[in-house]
Amino acid sequence: MSVEFNGQSIVPTAGKPRQLLALLALRCGRVVQVPTLMEEVWGEDIPRSGMTTLQTYVLHLRRLIVEALPEGSERTPKDLLATRFNGYQLSVKPKSFDLIEFESLAGSGDNALERGDAEAASKYLHQALELWRGPALMDVPVGRVLSMELMGLNEVRMRVLEQRILADLWLGKSASLVPELRKLVEQHPLHEKLAACLMIAHQRSGSGWRALEVFRDLRKALINELGVEPSSRLQSLHQELLSNATDLSLREYVLT
Repeated sequence: MSVEFNGQSIVPTAGKPRQLLALLALRCGRVVQVPTLMEEVWGEDIPRSGMTTLQTYVLHLRRLIVEALPEGSERTPKDLLATRFNGYQLSVKPKSFDLIEFESLAGSGDNALERGDAEAASKYLHQALELWRGPALMDVPVGRVLSMELMGLNEVRMRVLEQRILADLWLGKSASLVPELRKLVEQHPLHEKLAACLMIAHQRSGSGWRALEVFRDLRKALINELGVEPSSRLQSLHQELLSNATDLSLREYVLT
């Protein structure tokens, strides 16, 4: 995690203050209620001194902000990490927050894809994904609240990755996508959309039999894990492959 003011890090080394800052940063511009902060830091085992300790953590973060502020700054630590009614709020400019930049680029990519501009969509979605340097908050202790935040972040990242793959398929990059898609399908063996993309990439690369293997493995995994068959959309794609169809529709089988 990286949080900087005036080019200087304000990320504490201790785990619990780092948790606190992570949650405030993910919800920057919004008030995070004290009970939510305490639940994240201590779960159900909130100590009697929890409120006092939380205030100490906030004071520690404000001291780090003091060290980062330029001399003569009109802003104070309490402006940047503000006390609100029963909560705290981290106030930074939205353009300086990489999560907001990611969401903006992803939105531009989605809009381009809806217009049928695969080249622009690929560019925006690649730029969005390049903002990810690794698993989110990998160096931060994670409690109940941050776990839910991370679940949402990872779901959004996966959706953007799917859209970027779709844009690249539209651009005719099937062969170059196969290695990436094979790895993703191995990591997510029940993910139908990724499997469909790999099936189409194989077929367009002249390996229709490999596409059939992908469907077979997906069906086996779904039956073994969930006791269900692949969706009707995937079964229709499978039938198209069996009939040696040459023009598989991305819009029909992948785009939702």
